[in-house]
Amino acid sequence: MPDRRLDDKRLLRHIIVIVVLKLVAIVALWSLFVNHQRVTVDSDRAGETLLGSEPVVAPSSPSSIRP
Repeated sequence: MPDRRLDDKRLLRHIIVIVVLKLVAIVALWSLFVNHQRVTVDSDRAGETLLGSEPVVAPSSPSSIRP
């Protein structure tokens, strides 16, 4: 029984070390490739992306037609 507890602790330690190493790798990759990237977005470009085309201005109604 004591061997099983020792094996469980060893397995837990290995899992923690692997997770920490993966997190360090992710942070390193992010800081190398993503951290310095900047994207500027204005309202026209955001609208174009969301709507799929240039914004269309609705024609004004004739002055003779009133709601």
